[in-house]
Amino acid sequence: MSNLEPDPAEVVCDEQPAPSIQVLEPREVPLGGPRAMTVRRTLPQRARSLIGAWCFVDHYGPDDVAETGGMVVPPHPHTGLQTVSWLFEGEIEHRDSTGAHQLVRPGELNLMTAGTGIQHSEVSTPTTTRLHGAQLWVALPDADRRTAPLFEHTEPQPITFGAATVRVFIGSLPGVGDAAARVFSPLVAAQVDLPAGASVELAVDPRFEHGLLVDAGIATIDDVAIPTAHLAFTPTGRSTLRVSAGEGPLRALLIGGEPLGEPIVMWWNFIGRDHDEIVGFRSAWQAEVIEGTAPAETFGRVEGWPGSALPAPVLPGIRLKPRE
Repeated sequence: MSNLEPDPAEVVCDEQPAPSIQVLEPREVPLGGPRAMTVRRTLPQRARSLIGAWCFVDHYGPDDVAETGGMVVPPHPHTGLQTVSWLFEGEIEHRDSTGAHQLVRPGELNLMTAGTGIQHSEVSTPTTTRLHGAQLWVALPDADRRTAPLFEHTEPQPITFGAATVRVFIGSLPGVGDAAARVFSPLVAAQVDLPAGASVELAVDPRFEHGLLVDAGIATIDDVAIPTAHLAFTPTGRSTLRVSAGEGPLRALLIGGEPLGEPIVMWWNFIGRDHDEIVGFRSAWQAEVIEGTAPAETFGRVEGWPGSALPAPVLPGIRLKPRE
């Protein structure tokens, strides 16, 4: 998914101290025109920029496609990150400049590694009547962010763990399962489903920060309630995480990872380390794809897209500086 804000803010991401449970409220961001699809963004924000290497969390739906028009995101670029697409309802067609052409369905993972540069499109299919899911980004560590772009699709199997049904789609959850997808830093992501009033105690890596994005119902961790569409943050040091459902069934995404330990600059769809890198990424995108005045060396081409790619917004009139 692209960040379609016409005036995207510079986001300088590093780790900040936080209480034992920090509940992050979403903000609504419209993507597109008058019938814009609206997403609820919980990361990044002023209170917290990163959870491990997770740097971006958008949560959307359930949307009536007849009213919103669904998802129509033309080709757009990414650098220095991985995109994680996860659906609860609907179907999305993905195309990218590695040549990948893949449908995304509920319970299946699309993982795209941008590395040095990639472009892709995302469109909900004509048979989709309701669209509901999450799009997450992972910042690549400096040692790996210049890797060649690649795409993976996996179908993680649901595991019954106590009262919960768990699907581990990134990394490993002790005692539950491992995911097959390739990542570049210690990470975890899993869908956790609980019936009303039930609880599950998950063993977690104490080196990890964790986040719990509540999709449906109300979750409780350490007697702290996390409402629907909110994201709860827990710092490193935990070896277990007990999650409880309220009066209704709970569906949530658990994410986590070792603190990245590197400040990053995130602007539009690019992740870099300083102002000049971001300027270079934008210039390359405009010249290679939008204006066609340079060879398509950085971002390649998306085959089969009938229209134009998204032009980059104008950079802010200040020098982008990472926070040390």
